[in-house]
Amino acid sequence: MPNSAPYFTAEEYTSRLAKTRKAMEEKGIDTLIVVDPANMNWLTGYDGWSFYVPQAVVVRGDELPFWFGRKSDGEGARVTTYLPDENVLHYEENYIQTTERHPFDRLAEIIIERNWGSSTIGLEMDCHYFNANCFKALESHLPNASLKNSFELVNWQRAIKSKLELEYMRTAGRIIERVYDRIQEVIRPGVRQCDVIAEIYATGTRGLPDAGGDYPAVVPLVGAGSDLAAPHLTWSDKLFRADEAVMFELAGAHRHYHAPLSRTFYLGKPPEKFNDAAAAVVEGIDAGLSNAKPGNYCEDIAIALYTSIEKRGYRKDSRTGYSIGIGYPPDWGEHSMSLRRGEKIELVPGMTFHFMPALWLGDWGMVITESLVITENGCETIANYPRRLLTVS
Repeated sequence: MPNSAPYFTAEEYTSRLAKTRKAMEEKGIDTLIVVDPANMNWLTGYDGWSFYVPQAVVVRGDELPFWFGRKSDGEGARVTTYLPDENVLHYEENYIQTTERHPFDRLAEIIIERNWGSSTIGLEMDCHYFNANCFKALESHLPNASLKNSFELVNWQRAIKSKLELEYMRTAGRIIERVYDRIQEVIRPGVRQCDVIAEIYATGTRGLPDAGGDYPAVVPLVGAGSDLAAPHLTWSDKLFRADEAVMFELAGAHRHYHAPLSRTFYLGKPPEKFNDAAAAVVEGIDAGLSNAKPGNYCEDIAIALYTSIEKRGYRKDSRTGYSIGIGYPPDWGEHSMSLRRGEKIELVPGMTFHFMPALWLGDWGMVITESLVITENGCETIANYPRRLLTVS
């Protein structure tokens, strides 16, 4: 039975399908096999921790999509999507983790049964969840099909958020504010990293009185002391120490919509180099936000930041942000727009970004970030937390 309480209206799901079909037509794709769980959710509402095995949503013409996955996950599709039972298809358990057959063998059979075996089929080839065996299974069983890389076709349709999507992201923003409040209460020299991370998980999961938290697509990232120079480390059971800096990259999440936010703490009195780096980053953020408005390009945000920090003697060569929204592990980024030089994509109201002007400076660094939404007249930050180096005495 279809989900009786979906997170979005039928009209919104219909609009998403229409945009996807239009993009398929423009790219000459008849049948689209969607394997990214964020895209599967966006198109149908499907929500389950089942992406460790092959699964897909298949979009074709004016027909309703169908969900395809492990038989035991079919009930999850019935209770989370709007799809009728006949559009929930599965493969049997003997396809799981065996070298004798592959789940996409069965998907290919279904495509042939529906007389789509000679169509142009779009595949999310650069997706975390699509591997070489998925491709080999389709290629071997669909000799008359034209298999084509659809790249991030659905991801791009997600770029401009609806009113309700923005509401969920703003809720995630309120959640991450609570998380940082809790960090300030518990982080001290002599406290284990893992104990602070436990508080982060507890606070983020509890969420707000009227809106629970979801699991973020990325686990909490933390760098302390010399580890601050490495951007993607997770926690340990080491003790936080006095007179060292600590960086957190975290996100609030609600209904899988994210509001990432990074802050740097100093446990004690910060040396002047930390204050100077923090001032440079904050000035750079302010400059970037002033350029985050309709009619400008993605690169205008980045160039404003780069120009600002260079005045203080800092240089950043990497991109400084990316599009965000709904996400599943291992990433909350949408894999579409980036904030960097040369990215001449026009900013439109409803686009959302994680603006991340992090500085990695040898054996230390400074990370202060904001999530933002482009509005009719400029932009607004999705969370509201002090934009500065945070100190703990």
